[in-house]
This record gives sequence, structure tokens and C-alpha cells, in this order.
Amino acid sequence: MINFFFEKIGSALLHFFEVIGGLVVLMFQTFKWIFRKPLEKENIFAQMNRIGVESLPVLLLITTFIGMVLALQTAIVVEAKIKGFSRFIGATVSIAMTRELGPVISAFVMAGRIGSAIAAEIGTMKVTEQLDAMETMATSPVKYLVVPRFLSGIFMLPLLALLGDLVGILGGLFISVAILKTSAVIYLDNVQMYLKMNDIFNGLLKTVVFGAIISLVGCYKGFQTTGGAEGVGRAATESVVLSFVLVVVMDYILTSMIF
Repeated sequence: MINFFFEKIGSALLHFFEVIGGLVVLMFQTFKWIFRKPLEKENIFAQMNRIGVESLPVLLLITTFIGMVLALQTAIVVEAKIKGFSRFIGATVSIAMTRELGPVISAFVMAGRIGSAIAAEIGTMKVTEQLDAMETMATSPVKYLVVPRFLSGIFMLPLLALLGDLVGILGGLFISVAILKTSAVIYLDNVQMYLKMNDIFNGLLKTVVFGAIISLVGCYKGFQTTGGAEGVGRAATESVVLSFVLVVVMDYILTSMIF
């Protein structure tokens, strides 16, 4: 029983490091093809629209309620212990959104909505032998499929996170004024006083890394797909799970380094 337990752990660790190694190799291949002309501009713009514009409604809805919940929970928990803390909710919500919640929530939305779609799309091409046909015609799948998604991910996710930060702060403002009866002027003054440009910039720097991770994971899982339709579904699921794990791990590493 003990041997079986350690075998399972060892097998899982070996598989994890194998996946990490595959992602690193794919990343270097992507960087190699980025600087080779011609650049797939139409494909890049199509992916930017798919990742950015089409994801915007879901992201704005989620981050608005995240900001509202954060303001409400902060007031309920802290105000009971520290009277008058409600006036600092603007600072609390704005710093939490820009440093942490905005980037991570945006990454989760992209991983769930786009990362799985990338894995399913490329996985379908793999099981139907379209990737083999591309290589036969001397077309690199990395250049045609990975590079546009990679560039779109690292460019659009920061923009999504920035808009998410904004609506999250506005959601906190709504709760402060409508529920907590705090002046909007006090809320916005706190945001202006305590929120620094470094908080915004460092949060957006995280999203560049998250965008790269999610796009690479989706493409990698798509390339590794086997087993027909069932394999495509499995690749999409594994893409989301792995993206979540890597985003959380990198979030901790980047936070410890930056802040």
C-alpha cells in the first residue's frame, strides 16, 4: 500500500515535470518563430478580438461583483472591530484589485474561456491530422497557431485586467455609497491617496506572464491530444486545470519578487 502511494506520487511528479519541460521547449520555439517573417497579422488580430473583445462582458461582470463583495466583506468584518474603517474601503478595494484580484481573476477568465478553446481547437486539428498536413506543406504549426495566440494573450490580458480593475473599484464605490452610506468623495480620495502607479504597473506585469502561460498551456495540450473526441475534451479540461495551477504558483512567485 505504501509503495503504491509513493509510486502514484512519483508518477504524478514525473508527469508534471515532463509537462513543464514541454512548455519550456514550446516557449523557446515560439520565441524563435516570432521574429521570422511574415507575421500572421490577420490571425493575430482575430485572436486579439477573440481573447479581448469577446471576453470583456464576462470579465466586467465578474470583476464588478468582486469589487462589490470585497467592499461589503471589508466593511462587515473590519468595521465591527475598528470603528470608522469604512472611510478606507476605497484604498482597500483599489489596492486589492490592482495588485491581486484583477490580474488573477482576469487570468482565470481567460484560462476558462480561451485556454480550453485553444486546446480543443488545436486538439481537433491534431486528431484529424490537419497538423500533419500543415507540416507536409512546410507550414510550421508553431508559427501559424501558437505565435498569434501567444502574442494576443500577452497583449490583451493586461488590457482586460486594467478594465477589470476599474470596474471592480467602481463596484466598491457603489457599495460604499449605496449600502455603507460613505461619501463618494471620501472613497475616491482614498483611492487617489493610497493607490500608486507601481501597484497598477506591477499587477499588469503579472498579467503578461499569465497571458503567456495560458496561451502556451492551451497550445501544448492541443498538440499533445490523442484519442479522438474524448481526447479533445480531456485536453481542454487539463488545459484549464494546469493553467489555474501555474497561474497561482507564478502569482505567488511574482508577488514575493515584486512587492
